[in-house]
Formats: sequence, C-alpha cells, structure tokens
Amino acid sequence: QVQLVESGGGSVQAGGSLRLTCAASGYTCSSCSMAWFRQAPGKGREGVAYIYYGGGSSRYADSVKGRFTISQDNANTLYLQMNSLKPEDTAMYYCAAASVRLSWWSLLNPTSYSYWGQGTQVTVSS
Repeated sequence: QVQLVESGGGSVQAGGSLRLTCAASGYTCSSCSMAWFRQAPGKGREGVAYIYYGGGSSRYADSVKGRFTISQDNANTLYLQMNSLKPEDTAMYYCAAASVRLSWWSLLNPTSYSYWGQGTQVTVSS
C-alpha cells in the first residue's frame, strides 16, 4: 500500500523560505512522475511543480517559477524548496505520485496522479 506523508510546512514571513518533504512508503516506481499541488481556502487545487520522472526534467507553474525548486533523491523522497515566499503562496500543499511516467501535458492534470498525501499547511504573512 502506497502512503505519502508531507512535512516541513509552517508559518513564515514574506520573503522567507521553507522546504517541504514528501516521504513515500510502498512506492517503488523511480521512473514515474511526481508533483506538488496546493489548495488555498475557497480555491481549487493548483499544480505547483512537477517532475517528469526520477532525475528527469521538471516543470513549474508560472506563479512559482524562479522561486520554487522540486527535486527527488530517490523514488521515496520528494522535496519542494520554496524561497522568496509571498502571502499568496499560503495554502495546503500536497504531494502526488503517478503510477506511470506521465506525458508532458498530463503532468498538469491532478487526475493523472494515483496517490496523494494528506497535505502540509504553509502560511505566509506579510
């Protein structure tokens, strides 16, 4: 059974940094796609950063490009380094894992992902 557990969220001031970690158990697909999504209160789930496959190319939402970095050190651990945080980054952040290597365009669709974590809250104050 696959389980994704996020950690590293918290409260920071604007301009600060946080590093989110997603620990995956029971997930052995090192060539599959993974991603970070976020959801703010009253809004839909938004894709933030995507990794095509382990060690492969990454992709970012325009709103976080140049500030966030997604990385993966093996099939079991995914990271999201968030710098220069803004109040509009406030949201619950979710780790997502696919059961296959997704196409470049399927990366953006949350329904492409088979597994989800419970989320970690990030709050950025001005």
